[in-house]
Amino acid sequence: MKILKVNVTRRSLKLKVPYTIAYNHFDHADHIFIQIDTGRLCGWGCMAPDPFVTGEVVEHIFPEAAAQLPELLKGGDPFRRGKIMEKIHKAFPEYPGIWAAVDMALWDLLGKQADLPLWKLLGGYRSRIETSVTIGICSADETEKQAENFISQGFNILKVKGGNDFEEDAYRLIKLQERWGKNIRLRFDANQGYSREQTLLFLERVRTVPLEVLEQPTIKEDSHSLGAITSRSPVPVMADESLISLMDAFKLAKKGLVDMLNIKLMKTGGISDAIQVNSVARSARIKVMVGCMDESALSISAGLHFALSSRNILYADLDGHLDILEDPAEGTVLLNRGSLSPSDLPGLGFSGF
Repeated sequence: MKILKVNVTRRSLKLKVPYTIAYNHFDHADHIFIQIDTGRLCGWGCMAPDPFVTGEVVEHIFPEAAAQLPELLKGGDPFRRGKIMEKIHKAFPEYPGIWAAVDMALWDLLGKQADLPLWKLLGGYRSRIETSVTIGICSADETEKQAENFISQGFNILKVKGGNDFEEDAYRLIKLQERWGKNIRLRFDANQGYSREQTLLFLERVRTVPLEVLEQPTIKEDSHSLGAITSRSPVPVMADESLISLMDAFKLAKKGLVDMLNIKLMKTGGISDAIQVNSVARSARIKVMVGCMDESALSISAGLHFALSSRNILYADLDGHLDILEDPAEGTVLLNRGSLSPSDLPGLGFSGF
């Protein structure tokens, strides 16, 4: 089997509800879809460029991808994934999102060739996983309002964004805990918004709140502060923006800087590299959450299939597709009362648009 054609498409997808985090406001999500066509089967992949996390700007990436990917991939054997991905890494050394999109398209083809959903080929440890749902930076009243809406839909894991004001962030979490108590599970993401001192003060304020996770409290360049917080925090500390590459995972694990890693396919460069990052985490007894950007259900599906593969992956934050309007891959993943499961279709469960 050979790759006969490659299509690269750009789409800007609006969000139902714009939201704010510590360093930006979002009202849409840019996407680049990649179709690898062998004549008999088509594999699909998708990337969501993020200039703040991976440094990828869609206006730069899309023309490069559209011009180079067909030439790089046409004529190749889609099942020699290692050889193909080496070419992609060399051609796009600074674009892990492109790696991710091509990698997931090749895995999608493999699943379709085997006539199996990808999660079974990857290990099939579990068939579904509960996801958190995200509340952006907003007032305490609006936080409660959004929480009530999500809880009514069946979600019981809330991930609250903060990082601008640790006092207000603590107050919002305390109010959620007072209202819903043990009926909800709370995670908090500061998106690099705090200093070391602010983080420790925040932890003191929320000592009565049973937080599951404190995610990326300090800037990614300050690994010393991250490690110091981890050593003193009663709440498990997770790296997000500090984890981009396999080397990052090795450094975080070797120095004992965090308790958990947030693996996102858009950062690591796809499923293949995510498997390696998870192996580093597992060897260091570091727990893993699979996270996402604002992504189409196609790349959320790839993250989900990876999340279902290994017992070391305990948490999921795969809600990035829920707020996207006119998603061409809508329905690729199945949501039931806060739990995500894949379809029974082969590969990633997407047949195209």
